[in-house]
Amino acid sequence: MDEKIIAPSLLAADFANLQRDIEMVNQSDADWHHIDIMDGVFVPNISFGMPVLKAIAAHATKTLDVHLMIVDPDRYIKTFAELGANNLTVHYEACPHLHRTLQAIKAEGMAAGVALNPHTNINLLEDTINDIDLVCVMSVNPGFGGQSFIENTYDKVKALKELIIRKSAHTLIEIDGGVTSENAKQLIDAGADVLVAGSFIFKSDNPSQTIKKLKKLVG
Repeated sequence: MDEKIIAPSLLAADFANLQRDIEMVNQSDADWHHIDIMDGVFVPNISFGMPVLKAIAAHATKTLDVHLMIVDPDRYIKTFAELGANNLTVHYEACPHLHRTLQAIKAEGMAAGVALNPHTNINLLEDTINDIDLVCVMSVNPGFGGQSFIENTYDKVKALKELIIRKSAHTLIEIDGGVTSENAKQLIDAGADVLVAGSFIFKSDNPSQTIKKLKKLVG
């Protein structure tokens, strides 16, 4: 896949005007809606739950890229499929039986993603990379928006790209956290396919224009 994907993170949207912000993303040059589900246990924050995702799905016309930052995600795989998730990403650190979890996600007709915390080594995906549609590399510690980017991410992306090529996998690399126009091109050059941007888009004066600029930058 040559076209690079921009996925605005709705965690940074205006929750009092969520429909407005979803429609802005629908009409923009963005490709996906990125939605963080947090439980206050796996990460020290609570974000959207099922009813909000249902409301988002009712208005979104683009791919729903759902990122579960929760313990025991297996309990909810079927529910998220029913709520309209297209991609479901679970954390490596939360899945003792990762292969089984990936199969369960695919069985519900969703693309299966695996997120890695900043300290988690990509070599741990050696045995499952061919079953993974998307690896979400956390470039900040998960849980809160607006954090600054961890520089080690570039090397991690390069190493992950090498693993994907070596295993002849078709896995996309997604970067989540601290993405701006300053590092977007460098991330793509390192091997990223999908850029999640939250605060950088939604806190800008013209979010739609910011998305357009990012999209152009990554070509």
